Amino acid sequence: MSTDTAQPTATAPERVVKAVDEFVSTHGGSANAVLQPVAVGRVRITLVGQDGVLGDQVVRDLPTARAVVDAAANVTLAEGWGRELTSVVTPAPGHWKKMAGWVAHQTRFPKARNER
Repeated sequence: MSTDTAQPTATAPERVVKAVDEFVSTHGGSANAVLQPVAVGRVRITLVGQDGVLGDQVVRDLPTARAVVDAAANVTLAEGWGRELTSVVTPAPGHWKKMAGWVAHQTRFPKARNER
């Protein structure tokens, strides 16, 4: 009796790979990717372009996210949000407001570093 412990291989969705490749070509020619589970059955691939701009794509699971990173050109899988990676992130003007929702319209909170 043998047991097969190999993980099933996932295929990268072509539309996601195309979107990642377009992001990479637009933002400096290379990017780092951080894989983050965000919900049951969903993983966010957060991209940090060479110019520091953030981008993301959401796929159904971790094997699919890894397949996307492997299939995309010039994308390196980062271990997490380490000091080197976070120090190059420069969100586009207005990005914090888009992501903050109702909090962005408050007047008593300070502005983001890149909005001053």
